[in-house]
Amino acid sequence: MPVNLGYFLFFYVFIYMSNAVYGTFIPLYFQDVGFTQSQIGTLLSLGPLVAVLAQPVWGTFSDRARTKNGILLLLIGGTTVSVLLYPLSDQFAYLLVMISLFTFFQTSIFAVGDAITLEALDRRKSGNFSHIRLGGTVGFAIMSILFGLIASKHIDLLFVVYAGLLVISFLLVTRFPRIEGHQSQGRTMRIWVLLRNRRLMLYLTFNFLIQISLGYYYSFFPLYFKEMGGAPSWLGWSMVISSLSEVPFLLLSRRIFARIPVPFILLGAGAAAALRWYFFSVIGNPYWTLPVQVLHGAIFIVLSVTMATVINREVPNELKASGQTLNGLLSLGAARIIGSFSGGLASEAFGMRRVFSFHFGLSLLCVAGFAVLFLLQHRREQSTAETGTL
Repeated sequence: MPVNLGYFLFFYVFIYMSNAVYGTFIPLYFQDVGFTQSQIGTLLSLGPLVAVLAQPVWGTFSDRARTKNGILLLLIGGTTVSVLLYPLSDQFAYLLVMISLFTFFQTSIFAVGDAITLEALDRRKSGNFSHIRLGGTVGFAIMSILFGLIASKHIDLLFVVYAGLLVISFLLVTRFPRIEGHQSQGRTMRIWVLLRNRRLMLYLTFNFLIQISLGYYYSFFPLYFKEMGGAPSWLGWSMVISSLSEVPFLLLSRRIFARIPVPFILLGAGAAAALRWYFFSVIGNPYWTLPVQVLHGAIFIVLSVTMATVINREVPNELKASGQTLNGLLSLGAARIIGSFSGGLASEAFGMRRVFSFHFGLSLLCVAGFAVLFLLQHRREQSTAETGTL
């Protein structure tokens, strides 16, 4: 059966629409019900902690299931049910439980969805993952505007809106071609095999460190913007700018991957992150952060698409879903824990401006250090190749 890429495109549109609603506005919801910055940091770091535990589970299930599609449907269904339970109480202990349940299902949707999409494209032997992923960028931008307007008066509607978008995503997944779990017929392979790939581990580590600063940004930029006097509707426009800034990379990614080595692409994303956090640390007017959001297009989307593509190339078929979820474990799990939890405590102690300044230094050191490590790895591979030809 031919692969209809339209279903994949619209899946990314709606799944990232839901991400715009929850990811952007849940910190404001927690603030609206009266939680402190450290409490918000705790809530937003607990989800990634659950993600660290859940990602390997769902990755293994996906690789061993008869089809990865069934696992993706289970993840979306579980997320939809759990998010509708959120507004039943605003007690801190209750929300700790709910965010754990929600994240257990939600955090692996993107990794398993990427694995299915990339394998479907391989089967089709044509199509561009970046162009399909562009649907997510457009969806995120549209919903950032729409829900930014709604959030000014009815921020509690985010749960119903989020659930509705997931229902549409669920229906789209039912139209995907069946993608098998490559270990479903006894061809077992352990995830530890990935740890032997030094180049992949180096890429994953660099991505993890930069994602720590992004974890703080996603948790606290909405609060920082509001603290400086920015309105929720303008926060929505801020997210639109950051989302649409991803378009050039998504359109040109095939040429970029063909001409620029992966280490240089990753280092460029890290440098853009450092510059962005520096501007955030010195800007006092919330509306001057809007043009700075253009730098987002050189950071998150570059890291996520590059890592998804590299993993699909480097990882054996039997571990493709596990490889994607391992990256999700690090970037959406462990990195977000550190960024959210430590960021909440540091924000109360030193202020959000100082924390952005710290992340500027962290990103800069990361770029400098890994530039050396990438160079050493390249020389090691060259030396091995030369030895093998003798």
